[in-house]
Amino acid sequence: MTLLDHHTALPSPHDQPEFYEGVVVKRGLAWVVDALIITLMSLLAGILTLGVGILMWPFVVLAVGGLYRVATLTSRSATLGMRLFGIELRDARGERLDGMTSVLHVGGYYASVSFMLLPALASVVAMLATERRQGLTDLVLGTAAINRPD
Repeated sequence: MTLLDHHTALPSPHDQPEFYEGVVVKRGLAWVVDALIITLMSLLAGILTLGVGILMWPFVVLAVGGLYRVATLTSRSATLGMRLFGIELRDARGERLDGMTSVLHVGGYYASVSFMLLPALASVVAMLATERRQGLTDLVLGTAAINRPD
């Protein structure tokens, strides 16, 4: 299910608005936590590679960040930052992300931040404007971040 397909098993923002309350702010805070974790892991990789990782810093950060995000999204449908703030990603069926959807979601995130600032800003605007608080990658994949059900 994609942007053009409006059928979804995600919680209804009209009938169950509690699933989307505060999600945009929580996503932003989770992003900051995840960026710190990725930076620390990348520094550790630089040390463990006897400085070679520091010389190749951008590539190390991309690799560590990609692996971290895919692994955490695949295992529990949320990064550590997202878990800290009580949110998780769900697919259009309302289920936790599988491995392929996690890879596609991380790829979409990297694509949006790779092309300067415009797609990243457009994604934030989409989160603020859409009923389910979906960014561009979420709209394409049919995913959404929700407050974790109890």
